Formats: sequence, structure tokens, C-alpha cells
Amino acid sequence: MGVIGASGRASILRHWIGDQRVQIAAVADTRQESLTWFKENIERSVFATLDYREVTHREDLDAVVVMTPDFVHEEHALSALHNGKHVYLEKPMATSIEACDKLLSAAKMAGKSLMIGHNMRYMSIFQVMKHVLERGDVGEIKAVWVRHFVGRGGDYYFHDWHARKQNTMSLLLQKGSHDFDMIHWLTGAFTRRVAAFGGLDYFGGDRPNDLDCRECDIRDGCSEVNAEPRTLCAFRKEVDVEDNQVVIMELENGIKASYSQCHFTPDYHRNYTIIGTEGRIENSELDGTVSVIRRKTGSMKTLFDAQLKTFEEEGHGNADKQILNEFLEVALGVKAPPVDPLAARMSVAVGVMAAKSIRTGGSVMPIPAVAL
Repeated sequence: MGVIGASGRASILRHWIGDQRVQIAAVADTRQESLTWFKENIERSVFATLDYREVTHREDLDAVVVMTPDFVHEEHALSALHNGKHVYLEKPMATSIEACDKLLSAAKMAGKSLMIGHNMRYMSIFQVMKHVLERGDVGEIKAVWVRHFVGRGGDYYFHDWHARKQNTMSLLLQKGSHDFDMIHWLTGAFTRRVAAFGGLDYFGGDRPNDLDCRECDIRDGCSEVNAEPRTLCAFRKEVDVEDNQVVIMELENGIKASYSQCHFTPDYHRNYTIIGTEGRIENSELDGTVSVIRRKTGSMKTLFDAQLKTFEEEGHGNADKQILNEFLEVALGVKAPPVDPLAARMSVAVGVMAAKSIRTGGSVMPIPAVAL
């Protein structure tokens, strides 16, 4: 296995430590300090380089894991696929629909698996919801409401490269691609068209672009002071990506869905409500519950998800470990890819077209067909 991107999400590769089925043989990053961290925490004997092509061009590697920033996903994943490697690519798949289609085509041409890191599919609270929906407890799905409270959104997304449109396109990709994928997965239907409203309602401002929280003259009175590794002022001039947005979606089969995302809320959780002809199902990440309310009887049944209590300790409710194991088994030829990468492309397409809708006054945008 090779790795491109030695910090951030690369920390989940600790789940492979001691696994005799996999050897991490090479890692690339643009920062020497990240390579040093990787050697100290993941694999001491790994070959480390500042040039990712020294990883993707190696003939002794079967697969490559890409954990780099969103705006270089296309470049790094294409290089790995063109060199005959299976690829695990962190979400979002890319920052444009065109790039996603290039990746789909490259994977097909190479005859290799392309697996995207949509780990929410492996979180037990959502697997419970999927099981209940497939069992038909709420009847035919008609409506989906998702509220995403991005607590500490400033810490994670407005003190570094994420806060620029040129790097992320929209946080509807960096964060929302998870939820769009989940909406599609839970309902069994892709989105046909979207409209959206949003804005930069809290972050951004007139502070210098090079202002560092550690050197700021008003840090003692600022609510958004941040520490390593993200230290750029969240109120700097260059910040231009929306921090508050609402998306409405029409899915196949006429299902109506909505998604709200706010990055300056004080708490962090996702709330999903799905309504069908026979009732509705709703989750609470905070309580680790899934509740089903039947329409005819009004009765409520609450299912408790104990595994969610280990969310922080295990990494997204153990989902990170599960998705990495799936990719390893795919790379080993033990099993077929569990998810068509088309699904990841469709989640990016929703985010891209919703962002375009926001920036054109809320226009209705159709989801483009795949161009291979």
C-alpha cells in the first residue's frame, strides 16, 4: 500500500498497524513534518518522499490511499489509477463534476477499484435507519429533512485552506457530500435537481490574510482563536466560502429533500428525519437513538445504538476501521467493491450544483448526466 497525504485523515491508518495483510511501503506529502509524524505514528520503516509520483509510479504497490486536500484529489487519484493501482480516495471525490467523471472513466479503463471515503454508511446509527427503511416500517419514502449542526466549524474550516472557494468549491462538498450520499443511500434514489440559498454570514471580514491567531492583537477578546495546525484568522479578507446554507432537492421517484448546514452553531450533530406513507423515522446522534413513529397508531418505538457511545474513541463509531477493512479486502480481491463510485460522483454533483444555485440567486439546477 502507498499513501499520499501523511497528516489529517491519514491518522485513521493506525487501524492497519499490526495487520499482517497489509504493508504501508511508501508515503508522500509536501511537508517534511507530516512525513516525520507518519513515520513516528503509523509506520517507521516506510519510504517517505515529497513527490507523490514516487508513490504512484512504484510497480510494487497494489493500491494507493489518497488523504490530501480536496483540490488535489483529482490529480493524485488519476495518477494512481493510470499507474494501475486500486485507490481509496477521501471524500469528496473531487471539487468538480468534470473531475469526478474523469476519475470514473480512469477507474473503468484501468480495471481497478475506486473507493471513496464515505464512512457514514458504516456508522451503526445510520445502518439501523437503513435496515428499518428497507423493512418498510415507514412505507414509501416521500420526504427527507437533514439538519447539520457543524459545531466548531470555524476551528475545522475557516482557519486554513478550506475557507477559499478555489480550494473547496463549497463546504457543501467538504461536509455536505457525506449527507447527500446518505440521503441517496437511505432513500435508494439520486437527486434530479436542486435549488439553494446561502451566504457568508459570520466568518470572513477585513482582517489581513496573513494574520495568525498566535500573533493577533485582539486574540484575548476573540471567540474564534485557534491553535495548531490551523491558525489563520477566520475573519480575514480572503475568506469567501459560505458558512450558512440551505439546499432543497427533488430526487428520483418524486422524493423531496432538504439539507441545512451551519458552521457557527455551538453544538455538533446531524439530525435526519425521513417521512413515508406509513410513518417517519428520526435519529438523534446526541442520544444515540433512532425513533420510529407509525402514522396510523401514533405509537413510537425507540431503538438504542450503544456503539455510538464510543464515537470519539473508535473513530466515527468504528466506521473508519470498517471502511478501511473493506478497501483492504477489495484490494486483496477477497470481495467486490461494496459501493459504485458513481454514488460519490452524484453526491459531489448535488453540492456543486447547489453552490451554483446559491451564487446565481437560488436558481433551480438540474444534475448533469455522467460524461464518460
